[in-house]
Amino acid sequence: MADSESKATLGGKGWRPLDTLSIGGWIILFIAVASTIAVTVWPEKEIEGVQVWVFARNHAELYDVLAQEYNADADAGDTSRLNITTIDNDALTRRVLSGFWSNTPLADLIEIERDKMTQFVTGPLEHVGFTDLTDRIMAEGLDKKINYPSFGPWTSRGRIFGLPHDVHPVLLCYRADLVEQAGIDVSEIETWDDFARVMKPLISDLDGDGRPDRYLLNLWYSQMGELEVLLLQAGGGTFDENDNSLVASDANVMVVAQSVAWMVGPERIAIDAPEFDASGNQLKLDGRVVAVVMPDWLAGVWKSDLSQLGGKLKLMPLPAWEPGGRRTSVRGGTMIGIPKATEDFETAWQIAKYLYISPELSERLFEASNIISPVTEFWDEDYYKQPDPFFSGQASGTAFIEQAPNVPFRSSNPFHVMARNRIADAVTDLYAEASGGNVVGPDGKKIPADEVTSDLLEDRARELLQAAEARLLKEMSRNVFLKRDREAEDE
Repeated sequence: MADSESKATLGGKGWRPLDTLSIGGWIILFIAVASTIAVTVWPEKEIEGVQVWVFARNHAELYDVLAQEYNADADAGDTSRLNITTIDNDALTRRVLSGFWSNTPLADLIEIERDKMTQFVTGPLEHVGFTDLTDRIMAEGLDKKINYPSFGPWTSRGRIFGLPHDVHPVLLCYRADLVEQAGIDVSEIETWDDFARVMKPLISDLDGDGRPDRYLLNLWYSQMGELEVLLLQAGGGTFDENDNSLVASDANVMVVAQSVAWMVGPERIAIDAPEFDASGNQLKLDGRVVAVVMPDWLAGVWKSDLSQLGGKLKLMPLPAWEPGGRRTSVRGGTMIGIPKATEDFETAWQIAKYLYISPELSERLFEASNIISPVTEFWDEDYYKQPDPFFSGQASGTAFIEQAPNVPFRSSNPFHVMARNRIADAVTDLYAEASGGNVVGPDGKKIPADEVTSDLLEDRARELLQAAEARLLKEMSRNVFLKRDREAEDE
């Protein structure tokens, strides 16, 4: 009975699914079938020649010019033709990792950004998807030709997996118009303590509300890029050359405590004016920021985004953390690597050198982005010595080159980003406690925010960083591959 009722409901002929499709359903079904057939039988367009994937549009623009010159000597069908493709940084990282894991096609040459590199060296060395270039670099003497610290971010367990694109030394960029109008002599500044003391008269109330709104330094607890610059300068950071954690090092404790004190209380000299941010840029244009820590690439960004400041700025070495200390640091970086799956390694290697260590790129890179080449033999070229109107006639290239040999070590440890995030958490927590009046002093009493100093913050900074390091080491202990490689090195 139930069966006869069911058949009656469906027209008495039994249920036929296609009878129930609407016109829209038929359209969707047709598109699905047609696309499936197309994907199956449609020939995939193949691009002849050597493929290069990059993540930075300004890099691609420079390489396109070099590619045109390179290809001018090649026939249209020549398999050595050079093709440049720009892919968003995160998408490029996912695509390359996926290609390494699944053995799917990749470009012959791939640019990787400094912080992304750590994702490619998490497993055993033999499983890293990029070709180990160490022996070739040493055999051709490139380790002597290229500023050696620039290899650091691309080196894992003693093996180099890419050619460095840059050095990225950091200087202090300051408002020369404001400083000179106030009669301040920057030659008196050697240390950060000197900087705070000598520049202090420039902290001002510009709108008459009784509160300062011009400060000396662009630095805030949320700006981990700038904070990492200061950590590295002091000899801290995430890991040392032997992959030992520096998270709770004395250098990190000192810098974290001092940085937070610069944001809160009687030692305050810092303001939150982030880069690549409209409000942050406006604060700079309004004269509310006296100085910033500036890598060479940021100088190029300012020339484009803050051209109104041209002629009002000058550069000087970073103040040191102690007399006689390092007067520079480093921020950012890019490499070019050759995947192991690249069929013609020799052609890819020659093109990598053409793009990265050619005199043509060196000059064009500096002219377009203010970035200095890592190839030391180019540092004496005239274009680096030319007066730069943006920096009040200083030779900005020379200023960055003078500090380039002194950039600190940068770790490529697979846990670098995690370690940096743990430090950032500690900085955020310390700032919250200090600004909220919740830091406990030696006498056991809470210290009001307007009385917090770096000395009073050091003990709490150490506690937070030690807790951060403990969490990090627990995570690291789970990576059996890195543990195995380190034990093999020790043997």
